[in-house]
Amino acid sequence: MSKKETIAIVLSAGSGSRMNSDIPKQYLELNDKPVICHTLNAFEESNVDGIILVYAKEYIEYCKEDIVKKYGYKKVLSVIEGGKERYDSVYNGLKQCDSKYVLVHDGARSCISKEIINRNIDEVIKHGAVVTGVKTKDTVKVCDDEGVIMDTPNRDDLWIVQTPQTFDTSILISSYEKMMADDKKNNITDDSMVVEKYGEIPVVMIEGSYKNIKITTVEDMKIAEVFLKEK
Repeated sequence: MSKKETIAIVLSAGSGSRMNSDIPKQYLELNDKPVICHTLNAFEESNVDGIILVYAKEYIEYCKEDIVKKYGYKKVLSVIEGGKERYDSVYNGLKQCDSKYVLVHDGARSCISKEIINRNIDEVIKHGAVVTGVKTKDTVKVCDDEGVIMDTPNRDDLWIVQTPQTFDTSILISSYEKMMADDKKNNITDDSMVVEKYGEIPVVMIEGSYKNIKITTVEDMKIAEVFLKEK
């Protein structure tokens, strides 16, 4: 594989247990196509040069035949096995990633647009590390273990984090290597946290979309159906 300018790691190794389905959520039908197809469509139409798909081991062959081959995705470079935790799956993807910049995206965010993906690429060139998000519309409270309110942060300072999260590949790999060697890597829930804790540059928030939801529940499927029809 020749070196690319930008590669997207698309994570689809989750089980989707909250969907009450016998199959993972990424294979459920959404507007006549599997959920993951809507995600891949946006990346195919974007300025990304290549895609690495991360799947559960038992679904890799299915993905190759019934997703990538069936729907003719040209930018998918490989389909690889995920890991136990989300950060394990990302790390597996990074070990296959030969590019200057890397975007990490949750496959269940099927309403992602090519415009947001392209914005990530434009901004990472300027900053080296960027994260997609939207400002919270709600007041947020900080509570202790007993539910007693301890603080009310300024809403203007609070963002809801989404994906893609996009980085200079060498910076993200270096940060991940430091994290994987750290016995105290618990509570790492996204790639920004890895760079925030183990990297050497600031991470910049960029504007996403309130439509860029993560499909987790049956209700999310219904909402995504409406958003995708609008597209």
